[in-house]
Amino acid sequence: MIETKAAVLTATGGDWEICDLRVDAPRAGEVLVRLAYAGLCYSDEHVRFDSGARLPIVGGHEGSGVVVETGPGVTGLATGDHVALTFVAVCGRCHWCASARANLCESGGRANVGSMADGSFRFHGDPARFGNEGLGGFCGLGTFSRYAVVSRNSCVKVDTAVPLRAVALVSCGVLTGWGAAVRTAGTRVGDTVVVVGAGGIGLNAVQGARQAGAGTIIAVDPVESKRDFALRIGATQAAATAREGAKLAAAANPAARGADAVIVAVGNLTAEVIGQAFRATGRGGTLVIAGLSHDPLEKNVQIPGTVLAASERRVVGSFFGSCNPVTDIPLLLGLYQRGQLELDQLVSRQYALEEIRAGYADLASGRNVRGVIEY
Repeated sequence: MIETKAAVLTATGGDWEICDLRVDAPRAGEVLVRLAYAGLCYSDEHVRFDSGARLPIVGGHEGSGVVVETGPGVTGLATGDHVALTFVAVCGRCHWCASARANLCESGGRANVGSMADGSFRFHGDPARFGNEGLGGFCGLGTFSRYAVVSRNSCVKVDTAVPLRAVALVSCGVLTGWGAAVRTAGTRVGDTVVVVGAGGIGLNAVQGARQAGAGTIIAVDPVESKRDFALRIGATQAAATAREGAKLAAAANPAARGADAVIVAVGNLTAEVIGQAFRATGRGGTLVIAGLSHDPLEKNVQIPGTVLAASERRVVGSFFGSCNPVTDIPLLLGLYQRGQLELDQLVSRQYALEEIRAGYADLASGRNVRGVIEY
């Protein structure tokens, strides 16, 4: 076992606690990784309010690091390799992987349980407090820990020349936003695109829409600094509300009387946000839901079915940007290396693990575009 410090959630609705834990050696098909960076993403906030989560659990599902040790049967990775840790563990053999929809691969198991493929756990703490069974890592990862044992299927080897901070960003948020615009929405040259929410996902949807050739890109966010940032990285217009964004889209695309694609990338989905986004979607357009809600079972998609049918609009979900991390993480890092994708500018501040509560407070207040934990 190896000693580590980790941010642990012990109670639903509680806050992250810094705990001393131990990490098992990797078993067959597993890898021990020394984390370099972990992203502070809203999905980890969602697990705080998930009554179905197995607690306690080590947080973190976005990160990068260096391989320390490989378990039996692991191929394609060796000690010293740099990896992106992806919360979608891609097995490459199941129905979804074979159907070119690797983002739906279920080999990683339940995210809010965090067990390994054999159902056991690799994090352990004081038995008097945490029991003898062990703690899971959120999404099978637990990147809010200096060390973590993860599935080989959750590791994407990357070029050691790429800074590991950039690698951490691409492992989730960047890929989710970029893919929502490029893969899920299928943005085409000349399209009008509205992005609702200019945070870690939304800003990268803006970048994806720009790279796909969209003619008009409207970023919607109540925070002025985020709107300004969106304009710097590719948005052509910005609005404080979805209602204002809808007017801009209708003016830019009068034939459809709205946007060709609207991407919802807010931190907590509500019926009001989705209703406004639907009204911004033009005739024949696509509404992409890329954000999540604190309550995963909340019924927040409430739209007029007759209008949907008569205008042939589509409402689609986007999970991990409809991307395959094995191929798309290297693709995006290549764009970054060529200066075609902004990553460094996305990071507003770096935090120590012990500052994780402050990091999430800054995220909730809108002070941060993206925050990362640096180990």
